Amino acid sequence: MHLMRHSAWACPVHLFLIDTMTSPILLQPVVLSGGSGTRLWPLSREKYPKQLLSLVGDDSLLQATVRRVQGLQGVTLTEPMVVCNEEYRFVIAEQLRLLGQSGTVVLEPCGKNTAPALTLAALAAIKNGADPVLLVMPADHVITNVSAFQSVVTAGAALAAQGAVVTFGITPDTPETGYGYIQAGAAYGSDGAARRIARFVEKPNLATAESYLAEGSYLWNSGLFMLRASVWLSAMGVCRADILANCQTAFEKGQTDGEFVRVDKATFSLCPSDSIDYAVMERLAQAGDSATLPAGVVLPLSAGWSDVGAWDALWQVLPKDASGNVAQGDVLLQDCENTLALSEGRLIACVGVSDLVVVETADAVLVSHKDKTQDVKKIVDALKRLGRSESSIHRKVFRPWGSYDGVDAGERFQVKRIVVKPGGTLSLQMHHHRAEHWIVVSGTARVTCGEKTFLLAENQSTFIPLGTTHRLENPGRVPLEMIEVQSGSYLGEDDIVRFEDVYGR
Repeated sequence: MHLMRHSAWACPVHLFLIDTMTSPILLQPVVLSGGSGTRLWPLSREKYPKQLLSLVGDDSLLQATVRRVQGLQGVTLTEPMVVCNEEYRFVIAEQLRLLGQSGTVVLEPCGKNTAPALTLAALAAIKNGADPVLLVMPADHVITNVSAFQSVVTAGAALAAQGAVVTFGITPDTPETGYGYIQAGAAYGSDGAARRIARFVEKPNLATAESYLAEGSYLWNSGLFMLRASVWLSAMGVCRADILANCQTAFEKGQTDGEFVRVDKATFSLCPSDSIDYAVMERLAQAGDSATLPAGVVLPLSAGWSDVGAWDALWQVLPKDASGNVAQGDVLLQDCENTLALSEGRLIACVGVSDLVVVETADAVLVSHKDKTQDVKKIVDALKRLGRSESSIHRKVFRPWGSYDGVDAGERFQVKRIVVKPGGTLSLQMHHHRAEHWIVVSGTARVTCGEKTFLLAENQSTFIPLGTTHRLENPGRVPLEMIEVQSGSYLGEDDIVRFEDVYGR
């Protein structure tokens, strides 16, 4: 009866309660893919953040998040839903495709924190009349024990199906000062594993964290949640009606474009920004037994969890040699201890060092003491103040049709290596300030230049005069690789006039 009392507080939840007793729970994975991961610079950048990177294993963090729910028992699993900035839409759609997954990608015109993001996901989830349990997962976390994770998720699904708002608290093994904490309160339900949320605590100092560890009722705040879509929307109506109203209007004015759900930009830009914890979860803890709010419940989780928030956290989860070193890429270590060295291309050689982080990319090198990796964000802030592009983009930039890599640049020229995926098509475009030379290295190019359309094979080239309408396509079955030499008075990416674009840019 304890669960029934909390499940009947809102009509939509009450109506669906009977179904959970007779049929498997409909579970909707929701992946929140926001954030820029600035403390993992120079690998993670604003235009290509950490959740899109393969930091642990072959999958990106986002792909690993989607993959870890596959095979869940006792539920009916739907296709994943990803909420992300619209700037990442094609990369995320491609990463899902590589997993063999279709799904829904809800596009945010601008970042407004996690509470509006989850509200949009809940609105999308109930659009066709369903009311699934949402498993809400940040896209940038690591969980090494997937079976343990799935076991706790199954328990959480049963509680969420009956109206509770469930979060997962990580069983702490160190007095961590970089995480928020959840204090577990009275038992909830019949099996004793779930606890009412007593309170949320911000990141503590070391002495306080040590006392939490000794006391035993405190868990790390994981940012993982389970709840029915209708429960979240009803709770937002009580706690943050302004956010709910904005998201509903933005969603209703939006449109669906294939797998992409676009909300109205003008409306959503006015949405207040708030987190799931501040908007709802802390109020659940304060409300206790409420007639207007659901129960807030925490389940302990021991599954090798990390939010990979900084380089020292990544070092902790990666395999190490006998001296505690992690080496990836072209790396040589001599007499080193507890060092993380990652190379994307050039050789890194370390001699006689300990507790260092060395990260090499095509356009930047980071060297940091392992105890100071939280301060990498200050370097990114400094780069932004200086107006340097390294704060936000890599030398290699991904586009829906493939990628380009800025190989060299001078005052009036720029050299790029361009890769176009099979079937990829660049926009029909024109430049006011630059001309371009194209040389095909491998594959076949279909070129439109003014009124002419023709094919180029390996070792063939062409010239695109300034002010001429042009397009590049890959009609073949293998990637098209080519070198582009730009010359002119201005070489910025904003010198593009698009006439046609299959990607809707």
